[in-house]
Amino acid sequence: MTDLYPETAAERDRWVLDRRPERNPVDPCKPFAFLMEEERAETGDIVRVATIFLANRECPWRCLMCDLWKNTLTGTVPAGAVPAQIDYALNRLSMDQVGPARCADRTPRRGVPTARMPARQIKLYNSGSFFDPRAIPPDDYPAIAERVRNFERVIVECHPALVGESVLKFREFLRAARGLRPAATTTLEVAMGLETAHPEVLAKLNKRMTLDQFRRAAGFLREHDVALRAFVLVKPPFLDEAEALEWAKRSVDFAFDCGATVIPLIPTRPGNGALDALAARGEFSPPKLATLEAALEYGIGLKRGRVFADLWDLEQFSNCRECFELRRARLHKMNLEQVVTPRVVCDRCGTNARKH
Repeated sequence: MTDLYPETAAERDRWVLDRRPERNPVDPCKPFAFLMEEERAETGDIVRVATIFLANRECPWRCLMCDLWKNTLTGTVPAGAVPAQIDYALNRLSMDQVGPARCADRTPRRGVPTARMPARQIKLYNSGSFFDPRAIPPDDYPAIAERVRNFERVIVECHPALVGESVLKFREFLRAARGLRPAATTTLEVAMGLETAHPEVLAKLNKRMTLDQFRRAAGFLREHDVALRAFVLVKPPFLDEAEALEWAKRSVDFAFDCGATVIPLIPTRPGNGALDALAARGEFSPPKLATLEAALEYGIGLKRGRVFADLWDLEQFSNCRECFELRRARLHKMNLEQVVTPRVVCDRCGTNARKH
């Protein structure tokens, strides 16, 4: 088994698959995770978001950097399984945390929600594409829409190649589920992985997508008034630290030019087998925390939309225990307030935490 990264897509598929560790056991009747988050909404409110990670079939693409397949199934879930997973998660989240806010005094604008505030948005993330019929059976769309009808915004993820009429079909079910309930229309938001605007690196990621294809999918969403969230990788493989920051900035620019209103910055993490093989060859290393900080500062500073730093397992990108918690807290504050704050200065690690 050669460690050389192949040149063709079919060979890359096999190369990625050959280096995978075992996937985790997943129950098709239960989501593999669910949680409550806080996020700054388009209105400027800090809202609670019910996030459900659905268990379903693995994505058909073999992206070089992906580790989401670890919590997927090898086959399509049976009819009714996805609505049952949503029920399972919402029933186990506090009942006063889900559903629409019912009175103005429970929805403080620009404030931080209390533990008893209801969730106003919901993310249905499925480690692949919501509009892949082998992952989310289309016959389940009405039942899914019924379960999320009271949320102001429903956020799903999808590969650009699958953005099309299914998006509009699901949106119609959302509208129908609202019926004569509160007049505000549930907004649908589709999250797509741009990953990087670097055309050569994007091709090597094996996502089977070009920048033009992303632009066309984004245009379809914009034409039909569907909101766009674009994921951007911070330091994908094949880039050094300086290049990583430069291309993170260019990728943010490209995503906003395509009409994105939200851009989560995802630091590229090892551990999926393929990236570890590249790391052994010196073709990949995780980003430094300072690179993520600088990318977030740039994105927020543009004032073109919301830009968030993904803080999951953030400590692995830090080389200093002394300042890490302060830096993590700063990123969290910037995520919520969308204002660039002064960098943490650390005498222990020196320039690593100083503004540059």
